[in-house]
Amino acid sequence: MHSCAALFLLLFALVAAVSAQDTVQVKAGWNIIGSVKDGAVPIVLITIPDSIITGSFFGYAPGVGYQSTDTLGKGLGYWVKVSADGIVIFNTTPAIDSCKSKAFIYQGKLYNTVKIGDQCWMAENLDVGTMVTGITNQTDNAAMERYCYNDDPVNCTLYGGLYMWGEAMQYTATPGTQGICPLGWHIPTHAEFQTLSSAVGGDGNVLKAVGQGIGSGAGTNTSGFSALLAGARYYYDGGFYDLGYDADIWSSTEYVLRDETYAVYLNLGNDDSSISLNLDYETDGFSVRCLED
Repeated sequence: MHSCAALFLLLFALVAAVSAQDTVQVKAGWNIIGSVKDGAVPIVLITIPDSIITGSFFGYAPGVGYQSTDTLGKGLGYWVKVSADGIVIFNTTPAIDSCKSKAFIYQGKLYNTVKIGDQCWMAENLDVGTMVTGITNQTDNAAMERYCYNDDPVNCTLYGGLYMWGEAMQYTATPGTQGICPLGWHIPTHAEFQTLSSAVGGDGNVLKAVGQGIGSGAGTNTSGFSALLAGARYYYDGGFYDLGYDADIWSSTEYVLRDETYAVYLNLGNDDSSISLNLDYETDGFSVRCLED
């Protein structure tokens, strides 16, 4: 009892030190809370302790029922599940560093974030869009589309989606564009991948999740980037290859080589610690990581 009381005294002391914020005490399990500001979840709230939000926020839509949402409306109530007792803090001013808010919900899925050097990265591969089969090319239409390795949706849940470059970019060629990333985030450029590599000393094992890679290529994940060797979908036959062997992550940078246009991607292999920045056909399907603007 005394330890619980001390914990909440500490939590409230921390909250009292932060100006222009409103707080809600939550208990482990489901809670209903209301936002004091309109905005995307990672912008309008943080939690103490970090990362206690375990899923989507659910808001009620008349005539429809409860639906998951990644954007909150001022004065409206939402159900949310948390893993432990704590406090939800609603910012009434924009967050100074949203990378500190590790509850990131986009298209109904929870993502973590990690700061590496001066960059704020999503700590999981993006997994948004409707699944299409590997033999189907993703196209510029009204819906985001994704491949799941071996056409199995479970693999999207485990490893994230795979995307042709145009789909990831949402059919613009502007380096650093938002593409399929959430608002306030973008597809990293070649130069931003170089910055990431420099921040970890060119050691790909630092980026790979524990359990990814073997021998001299075994991941340590000391950066928290949690890269997965998620494989790829290849255009020439619509097949899936290299799960457990390669992580291929699109950049938003193109290069023309011998009159053909390619896109830059970051590669991590399973048996060495290198970080490679290579060129590939834009029709192949690779993973996507978003970088905060």
